[in-house]
Amino acid sequence: MFEFIWLIPALPFTGFVILALAGSHLSRKGVFVVGTGSVGLSAVVSVLTGVNFIFWPPAGDAYMQSLWNWLSVGGFAPVISLYLDALSVVMIVVVAVVSFFILLYSSEHMAREEGIRRFFAYMDLFVSSMLVLVMADNL
Repeated sequence: MFEFIWLIPALPFTGFVILALAGSHLSRKGVFVVGTGSVGLSAVVSVLTGVNFIFWPPAGDAYMQSLWNWLSVGGFAPVISLYLDALSVVMIVVVAVVSFFILLYSSEHMAREEGIRRFFAYMDLFVSSMLVLVMADNL
């Protein structure tokens, strides 16, 4: 299950991309579904990852997933990777679940406001950035 931790920040980022590029073609309800649903799916994956981490902890009580090499110059090759330990599991669950409930509440609160597409796009980008910050191996 740990090989899918890249989905946790990727799902809200996908929601951001959809809302930024095709949000003008979506209805208000479609914007709510994409904006809230992408964070909701990320919350589900983070809770499943947390349960998996508790019952089947990785070797060494930490898991690192290398996504790609950023660049390679001589002996210098920084790697873009995600790191999962007990603290980051707690933080991704808190960030994803609380963000989901904030967006769920906001969908009712913003129902009659202008600029809902922009609001939900920025919120999805913010949630994705927070999840990357919590899961980053080395900043």
